[in-house]
Amino acid sequence: MEEAAPTIQAAATEVAPTIEAAATEVAEEVEQAQEEAETGALPDLGGREVTIAVENQYLPFNYIDPNTGEPAGWDYDAWDTICELLNCVPVYVEAGWEGMIQAVADGQYDAAADGITITDERAEIVDFSDGYINIEQRLLVRVDEDRVNSIEDVQNDESIVPGTQTGTTNYETATQYLDVDRIRGYETFPFAVQALLSGDVDVVFMDETAGQGYVGVNAEDLKLVGESLSSDALGFIYPKGSDLVEPVNMAIAEMKANGTLEELAVKYFTDAFTITYDDLE
Repeated sequence: MEEAAPTIQAAATEVAPTIEAAATEVAEEVEQAQEEAETGALPDLGGREVTIAVENQYLPFNYIDPNTGEPAGWDYDAWDTICELLNCVPVYVEAGWEGMIQAVADGQYDAAADGITITDERAEIVDFSDGYINIEQRLLVRVDEDRVNSIEDVQNDESIVPGTQTGTTNYETATQYLDVDRIRGYETFPFAVQALLSGDVDVVFMDETAGQGYVGVNAEDLKLVGESLSSDALGFIYPKGSDLVEPVNMAIAEMKANGTLEELAVKYFTDAFTITYDDLE
């Protein structure tokens, strides 16, 4: 019996650390659960780099800030936040709009952010994120233009010359209303707007947000007219089968829930945003 005592004592000594370790493990699990609840249990991408194509010429989504010389815009703020939530590192790569979607489809970039409208045709070659904002399409005209108050006016008067940027959903919308031969295509919206100001075209199809930016700096020369021609959701794009789609969608949902998207909308899609295309020249 005397020899049994040390065995019991030894067992008791071994149990104490085991209970303490279990208690510590439970506490750590509770802490982790609390953290996951607070973050919406978002995936952890382990610090991975994500290459993101941006144009740096599309206000207010992406541009070079004339005051700092640094890249800025909605896309940068959004992706910086997304990568904070998902533990990834955004690597921004400047790329021209023409060919951007195909370049993503070919795997040259992990993603692209450029105010890209979600369409079935594009979804055949790339994957889209969930929509993060809806944009209306409108008509931009000179302030003294009295022939155009609606798309019907443009359709019924062939003396009116329409224009827009090629390779965009604005161009696609224009072709839904007008013969392709009537539409003048431009490489960028600034070129199309300059053509409008100089009288080479009479109306430009464009997103309302971009149009408001042009009107803001050319209030004496330009105006938006007519009802919305189309309401389109914008999303990020990825190569087909990308493993980023679901994590980024979860981050977008979190940004909607915590008010981040609303804050970005106020920052970039209201009068608070004062940078114009003239500032970028």
